[in-house]
Amino acid sequence: MVNINDFIQSTNDDHPPEGLNSLLLALWYDAKGDWEKSHNIAQDIDTKGGALIHAYLHRKEGDDWNADYWYRKAGEKKPEISINKEWEILTNKFLYTNVLP
Repeated sequence: MVNINDFIQSTNDDHPPEGLNSLLLALWYDAKGDWEKSHNIAQDIDTKGGALIHAYLHRKEGDDWNADYWYRKAGEKKPEISINKEWEILTNKFLYTNVLP
């Protein structure tokens, strides 16, 4: 299992660590600055976790209406924290919980 520090460090590499589920893969590409690839992965994850990452990505993009829709699908409220903090919370959530993609 990768820890948060290893995960963050891996974003300096050209390729993600092996064995990441799709939730973490979406977050990894987002951290690399590839919003489009991250979004393409997230929109194909039909779970609350996928909806949550999808919401985060639209919030980051500045599309609040779309973000609000995806937060509702995830059963969550839009957080009142920075985008960076939300990324960190999501990454920790999906690294340290047994969540299926």
